[in-house]
Parts: sequence; C-alpha cells; structure tokens
Amino acid sequence: MDTWRLLPFRRYDPFENMAIDEALFRVHQQEGGSPVLRFFGWKDPAVSLGYFQDVEAEINGEYCRDKGIKIVRRPTGGKGVLHGGDLTYSLVARENTPLFSPDIIETYRTVSRCLIRGLDRSGVAVEIVKEGRGGSGPGGGFCFTTPYKNEILAGGRKICGSAQIRARGVFLQHGSVLIDFDLHTACAAMGKRGDPNLKALKIASAVTSVRETVGKDIGIDTLCRNIRAGFEEILQVRLVEGALSPEEEALKARLLEEKYHSDEWNMKGRGGRGY
Repeated sequence: MDTWRLLPFRRYDPFENMAIDEALFRVHQQEGGSPVLRFFGWKDPAVSLGYFQDVEAEINGEYCRDKGIKIVRRPTGGKGVLHGGDLTYSLVARENTPLFSPDIIETYRTVSRCLIRGLDRSGVAVEIVKEGRGGSGPGGGFCFTTPYKNEILAGGRKICGSAQIRARGVFLQHGSVLIDFDLHTACAAMGKRGDPNLKALKIASAVTSVRETVGKDIGIDTLCRNIRAGFEEILQVRLVEGALSPEEEALKARLLEEKYHSDEWNMKGRGGRGY
C-alpha cells in the first residue's frame, strides 16, 4: 500500500495558502516523492481568482475592499471562489501513474470519487456531474454556478468546485467544499453587472452547502477525517500526517514575497519573477 503525506487542517491568510500550494507543486516537480494531500481554511474572508480572470470585469473590487475581503489569484484556472465558510483541499501528485490518468478529466473523476466517499460518510448525499454545462453560468465570474464534468452536486446544485494546473509531469488540484454559503456576500463580491435580485435568485438555484443539504452543522474536523478516509478507501493508500519540508518552506517564503503579496500578480496576473 502506497503512503502519502497528509498536511492536516490549518487556517492561513489567503496569500500564504496559495504560496503553500504552489510551493508543494514546484518542489514536487523538482524532487518527486509521494503525493501530498492538504486540508486548509482561511484566516480572513477572501476571493480567490482563477489564473486568467479579469478582476475589473468579474469582481467587485470596491465592495471587497470595503468589507475587508482579500483578493488572491490562484495558479490554477477556473472562476472566482468566495472563501470563509468552506473546507479547502489541495492535492499534488504525478500525472501519469497507476492511480492518476494523464487525462485531466479522468483525474477530476478520480478525485471526485474520493470526495464523494468522504461526503457520503458525513451524511451528505452527492452525485458526480456526468456532463458539465460549461459557459459562464448565472453568477458570471463565480465558480460555483458552473458545474463542469466530473464535479460534485448535491440535489442538482453545486457543493464543491475544483481547479487544476499541470506542468512537467505533475498536477496540482485544489478545491473548495462549501460548508456554509453567504449568498448576499457572494452576489455583491462577484461582479458589478446585472440586477442583484435576479442574480441572487439564479445563484441560489445553482449553489448549495453542507449545512443546507443535511440541515445541521458538520464540523471541519469531521469532514477532514471523513474525506481523508474517502481517499484512503477509494485509492487504497495510507495517509500519514506530516509538514512542509525545508525546501517547501523556503520556496513558500519566496513566493509570498515575490508573487502573492504583489498587486501585479493578484490584480493583473503578471509578475512573480519567473514563476
């Protein structure tokens, strides 16, 4: 049975969260090693942008500033995610192994099966999207209004969104499981166009949360424990708790200074001194 490293749940500020994920990804490209699964949360409310998103067109920056919502750009694609009431995970592994396909859609499907098993253990009834609709969805720049193939729905509404990047034979996939959902803040933060009441109705019809689905609170620790078990059961691996390596810590610090604390990167998608 293969052994993976597990980085157990901790909350970080938005910029450190993305720096950690990218450091794990880059060091894995250079040094290899076993896959790494990480669970994390957000010390501050934040919007994470997809790599290619246009802040001016798709995010209400003035509202975010007024409400203390930080904006950070992910190294992965996709659309914006409002963080705060969610459990976020990331997975770094080689893309062509007995467990993972070089095909990105198949990798999404494999990871989704693990998440579904963990959510099922938590009493959350979910299903996998067989044919994603794509497009912009009713929420414009908001990730959760657009279910893609092999993502996860509860009662026909999206409860988990994921994004991925691949390079040099390694992939980073990270995603967000909505434990709770603040409809008002999501509508206000994601874009400036359209009737806000109509947008709220459309987003509410497309998005759900763990709390809404099961009708009660499920703690972060419980979800982490059950999703961890889902990965172990589906992939027949053993997850052993660990920490960042010295190389990962050093690269994280460099990425924070040179990239994720930079407005050039977060607002414009430029900068990073070669990253």
